[in-house]
Amino acid sequence: MSFPADGYPLAAAVSPRLHLIETVGSTNAKLLRDAVDDPDGHPHLSAVVTRDQTDGRGRLDRSWVTPPGSALAVSVLLRVGAVPAERRGWIPLIAGEAMREAVAAQLPGKDVRLKWPNDVLVGGLKISGILAEVLPADPQSVVVGAGVNTAMTAAQLPVPTATSFAALGETADEDRLLAQYLLGLRDGIASLALGDVAAVRQRITDACATIGSPVEVSLPDGSVLAGRAVGLDDDGRLQVESDGLTRVVTVGDVVHVR
Repeated sequence: MSFPADGYPLAAAVSPRLHLIETVGSTNAKLLRDAVDDPDGHPHLSAVVTRDQTDGRGRLDRSWVTPPGSALAVSVLLRVGAVPAERRGWIPLIAGEAMREAVAAQLPGKDVRLKWPNDVLVGGLKISGILAEVLPADPQSVVVGAGVNTAMTAAQLPVPTATSFAALGETADEDRLLAQYLLGLRDGIASLALGDVAAVRQRITDACATIGSPVEVSLPDGSVLAGRAVGLDDDGRLQVESDGLTRVVTVGDVVHVR
């Protein structure tokens, strides 16, 4: 469960403040508090990392708890003042793509894709999820939390639709994974700030298994939208064609229908 003796030097070379914690309730909650208490001490790409998160949270208020040492939880502070407000809907998707690329780099030959908006799938099974939260005291700052199933055994997987590096017979290089994820976040946010939304959209569309798939989307009002996912709009929202009409989904729980 402990971190390597030398920490994560590759990741530390990217992040200006890499805080490794043996155990914590929620890395997102910890970083949100710390960024408010000491804003000057937490610049862009500051991160909190643990291998034992006891009260993790996922999208749609789901809990995310794993056996100690079986998964890596990381939260990263993004200072996004240079990103126009209308482009910030892409931030969670950029985080998902950054994690997808980091995972894929260690699983050559595996089909590593995104499920909208930001789950990472390997062979159709979830290995990582993302949760983005705006800093309540500073709307120009966003904390992006990610969980990656690393050493979780097949018996420890919480649902049949999940997987892990260990379940795939692989050992994750956590330092390399973190470093590549941080670099992907850095470069993706820079692209948004520079206005290169078309390139961001294309990269995410190319990696997204949801696009082109039959889907069922559970919407916040309790209804279910069934149709085919046909693309992403200019704000990163999912476009679903249903009964001859194209509807735009901002928030929803997506299931790929086989």
